[in-house]
Amino acid sequence: MLVSGLLFLSTLSAIASLQVFGNTSYYIFHQLIAVLIGLVLGLIALNIPLPFLKKIAPWLLLANIAALIIVFIPLFGTKLGGASRWISIGNNTFQPSEFFKITAILYIAAWLSNRSLAGGKKNWLMAAKKNYHSFIQSYLPFIFFLGIIAIILVLQKDMSTLGIITIALITMYFMAETPVWQTMVTIAGGFGAALLLILHKQYRLDRLMIFLHPELDPLGIGHQLNQAKLAIGSGGIFGKGLGMSVQKFGFLPESMSDSIFAILGEETGIIGCTVLILAFLAFLYLGFKIANSATDSFSKLTAVGISTWIIFQAFINIASNLGLFPLSGIPLPFFSYGGSHIIAELIAVGLLLNISKNG
Repeated sequence: MLVSGLLFLSTLSAIASLQVFGNTSYYIFHQLIAVLIGLVLGLIALNIPLPFLKKIAPWLLLANIAALIIVFIPLFGTKLGGASRWISIGNNTFQPSEFFKITAILYIAAWLSNRSLAGGKKNWLMAAKKNYHSFIQSYLPFIFFLGIIAIILVLQKDMSTLGIITIALITMYFMAETPVWQTMVTIAGGFGAALLLILHKQYRLDRLMIFLHPELDPLGIGHQLNQAKLAIGSGGIFGKGLGMSVQKFGFLPESMSDSIFAILGEETGIIGCTVLILAFLAFLYLGFKIANSATDSFSKLTAVGISTWIIFQAFINIASNLGLFPLSGIPLPFFSYGGSHIIAELIAVGLLLNISKNG
């Protein structure tokens, strides 16, 4: 998927690169640098001892939280599109929230693996005691942690990343054999909180209304969704051919990042889209197979968290381009342009391979 993404992006980015920088290779060159960094860090993640990784997980989380806070400091942080999510380093920027997906997963995996959370099996009294201790010692701290994440990412106006991290962590919590009712309550509470956040900001409400009624503002807020669906529909079964997209000539906003799946659909058709979806499903299967084969709970939960994050992010991106989910502004893993997300994803793959080899 990584190689395919780079080949696809090399033709897609050429036009925008030529318009902005006067050459056709600027964007793909920067993406290749990010991939190189990601491969080096992924190789480190492949070889780092898992017990050591579990030990330093809290420190990695604290460092990442510090980076998330730094984005609000004008001297270091960069605001784009009204959102404070990036840290400037020279002429480059990186997005700490992308790496927070990894550090949050590692921390929760380490935290959950140090606790016996399974419900009682012998009698109702022991079960009640077990549930009570689980509620006090595990569920409340878990909800508190989710609350801290929510505050930071809401301030960054990054609801999409918040949703992805929350789903991944809730899946890990469920797989840790916690009482089912706790997971159900958390999911219900998450939906309620998301609805309140949507209603609190007009631009979020506008996105939801356009998702429900794309015809309301076809030239404004609904433009990207309508053009994405037009691109996918015009690709037909076999597509127009690689490099033959029309929408990439400025018609489809964010064609290199959020809407890259729509361009892929236009150029490769239903067949190309189906192959990509099957590839992500294979990633999910292999990720959970690695988790199932892991011999310790830290490795198992880490593999579950990473697999859930990558696949959930992929299918939200795909669904938003198909009009099955509100536009989310999240990249398609291994395909979309952007350094921070591709580096984080390659580190995650390195961790999965590490767990497969040593877990």
